[in-house]
Amino acid sequence: REYIMRLMVVSDIHGSLSACESSLNRFFEEKADKLRILGDILYHGPRNSLPGDYNPKEVARRLNEYKDRILCVRGNCDTEVDQMMLDFPIMADYIYVVVDDLTIFATHGHHYSPERPPQCLPIGSILMTGHTHIACDALYNDYRYMNPGSPSIPKGGSVPSYIIVDKGEAKLIAF
Repeated sequence: REYIMRLMVVSDIHGSLSACESSLNRFFEEKADKLRILGDILYHGPRNSLPGDYNPKEVARRLNEYKDRILCVRGNCDTEVDQMMLDFPIMADYIYVVVDDLTIFATHGHHYSPERPPQCLPIGSILMTGHTHIACDALYNDYRYMNPGSPSIPKGGSVPSYIIVDKGEAKLIAF
């Protein structure tokens, strides 16, 4: 078991170099120990506009520099080809993360969501997803739902944001 003091969570970079750089800059400014990416790292997907600074090769190179500090889940736009570019695993559909007294079920959001929560979600835990590109922090029944939105292609009036988990607290923060 790994002890994590401070965790930063982002999602849906979609190959945008500036979104990757701003996420890494915030990661270091926040003095986070680990970075969790909730999928859709390199490819922009057929439903999204191409980010103006689309550069998946450089995004992969930059993230690979911190491979020991990153843990990801697979997004609906992530493939085995993307995994070949990245030096850290991205193919898990979900991960459980325990930070202090918080249990977090982290997934991309195309399989699990507030409308379709996992059956194994413990009471009082946090369901964290990306996928919608809409930042959210809300209570649903017996759990809290959080979505960091997207630093590259925010939707629904959302602004680029991320989540910090530290000392038993999780908070949504705008870039």
